[in-house]
Amino acid sequence: CVLTGHWTNDLGSNMTIQTVNEKGDFSGSYNTSVSDTTNDIRVSPLQGSQHCPNQKSQPTFGFTVNWSFSDSVTVFTGQCFVDDEGNEILKTMWLLRSQVDNIKNDWKATR
Repeated sequence: CVLTGHWTNDLGSNMTIQTVNEKGDFSGSYNTSVSDTTNDIRVSPLQGSQHCPNQKSQPTFGFTVNWSFSDSVTVFTGQCFVDDEGNEILKTMWLLRSQVDNIKNDWKATR
């Protein structure tokens, strides 16, 4: 399974991952189709890492998106699978951290 390329999720968000280097590091961009802000959505940069491609055929990976249109960051972790028909599929989980004004509001900053 190769992470490099263009990916679209079930909600219509688009991600492009540039070349994964020999250490497993990569960068790219993420264009979300959903947001809880009233700001205009803009393409946002991402940075990530995966297990070295030559070590695993269905590697685990993680990446961070620094949203260009809000004061939040999302981290994703997942695995790249190849299904029975040979299709590459990414399965991920995420955490979004929003900026809050003080430590008393920390409880509501992570989703």
